[in-house]
Amino acid sequence: MKIRLLAIATLASFGLLNLSPAWAGKLEQIKKDGLRVCLEPAYMPFEMTGKRGQIIGFDPDLAELMAKDLGAAKLELVSTAWDGIIPALITNKCDIIMSGMTITDERKQTVDFSDPYMEIGQTILLRKELAGKIKSYKDLNKPEYKVASKLGTTGEIAAKKYIPKAKYNSFETEQEAVIDVVNGKSDAFVYDSPYNLVAIAQRGEGKLVFLDKPFTDEPIGWAIAKGDPEFLKTLNGFLAKIKKDGSHAKLHDKWFKNTDWLKDVQ
Repeated sequence: MKIRLLAIATLASFGLLNLSPAWAGKLEQIKKDGLRVCLEPAYMPFEMTGKRGQIIGFDPDLAELMAKDLGAAKLELVSTAWDGIIPALITNKCDIIMSGMTITDERKQTVDFSDPYMEIGQTILLRKELAGKIKSYKDLNKPEYKVASKLGTTGEIAAKKYIPKAKYNSFETEQEAVIDVVNGKSDAFVYDSPYNLVAIAQRGEGKLVFLDKPFTDEPIGWAIAKGDPEFLKTLNGFLAKIKKDGSHAKLHDKWFKNTDWLKDVQ
């Protein structure tokens, strides 16, 4: 017991543990102070920056519905770099991560996830000169090929796991990695199917080939700080509700079935 108490005290001293009654009263806090949502506005069409500087996308629209359903005083979208998004949640800079985050066993050690609100998979954007020669990710698994993805993502994990013989190039942003393939410096970009669908329309038309059959299955969920079963139960109830009443399907069609919104993106 002493060791456990010491560990808790140590975490608290570094600001990594919130010892307020937030665990018991997160929902009341949200009603009073508002819902704070961490996201990285660089993952189309889940979240991105509009021409007027506002954050738009599938997740922000879901966050608006969530805030209203929870009776939140307001909604605050907290723009957060991907490599710092879980630390931001743990240190109470936000109440929830809604940023197209894949549910993984590693992340489950640090945060709690809602039920999946979407299923995606890894796909390939291929340098056009390799069209016909490369028909799946398996064909890229040779030392002469270079594959790219974004640092700290499941795209990076998939590239290293399923295409280990190829040379791997890591980038801070999706855009940098896609441009590297467009410029012929990398042979392929490994990333989530929704993003690649948009990227081919926005930057890759006539320059890239989209191998659109996913070679992984990845559930996407909302992440919250560990130890709040009441909050988690409420989120899962909200998700079931919007799936049943059609709100989820309506927003999915808006952001994933067409690219009309691209004209509003920076």
